[in-house]
Amino acid sequence: MLIALDMDGTLLGEDGMISPGNREAIVYAQGLGHVVAIATGRSYMDAERQLRLAELECPVVSLNGAAILLADGTLAASTPLNKEELIPTLRWMNEIPDLYYEVYTQDNVYVELNKRVRLEKLSELGEREVPEEIRWILKAIVGKQFRQAAVTYVESMEDIWNKEETVIYKALAFSLNLELLKEASARAAAIPNLIITASHENNIEINHQDANKGAGVSTLATHYGIPPEQVVVMGDSYNDLPMFETAGYRVAMANAAPILKETADFVTASNHEDGVAVAIRHVVDQKVLA
Repeated sequence: MLIALDMDGTLLGEDGMISPGNREAIVYAQGLGHVVAIATGRSYMDAERQLRLAELECPVVSLNGAAILLADGTLAASTPLNKEELIPTLRWMNEIPDLYYEVYTQDNVYVELNKRVRLEKLSELGEREVPEEIRWILKAIVGKQFRQAAVTYVESMEDIWNKEETVIYKALAFSLNLELLKEASARAAAIPNLIITASHENNIEINHQDANKGAGVSTLATHYGIPPEQVVVMGDSYNDLPMFETAGYRVAMANAAPILKETADFVTASNHEDGVAVAIRHVVDQKVLA
């Protein structure tokens, strides 16, 4: 059996770490011969750091399926973006002050320094400047983005994407201005062979249309000779839907978006309550795919 776990909002707790309870459940499943994998929008370097801190070894479907790496770090498959077609949209994002964005390569996440400064200033504004309903979003997003292990801040993003050796696997845009976000999504959607997903209503994630968590998990299952009906997936957000559509058994977190709960076979506890551990024990001990 292959058990594929989303990270943010699923495997990771409120502190952004893998809890001892979730770690114990993963080791338990691995000890019974099951393959436990990570399926995340994060870069491989960021996902691997979390695994290393928890003393775990797992294959990783990273960047929403754009890069698939085995437990030893071997690249098993990748689906990069067409950089030349994407650059005009990235350049437009660069010129919009209220649109924060990141560019993901296999080994890094790049952010232009002035974009971080702008986001920091927004997060530091007082109650009068920032309405209460969006203040928590800023704190959550800023905290998460700035905790990422592999982020590199650069003076000019042009210097990154103009390098011939730079391969872009994913781009992410964030804004409190939903109209700006819609325009960014429309510009990206006009580029051939792209797919636009979201892990939050205030962001969009841009990948190649053949790069999604469903395709990535399926590729990993094929590598290990595991049939689709023996694949279990766990997630909480919209970018987890593609793997919900291809798995044999679907687990939604208690904190998941309603659409995931509606299509799930099992709803577990929240990510703050070791919901992954609860679900792994349920799937393995109850032999739901036997």
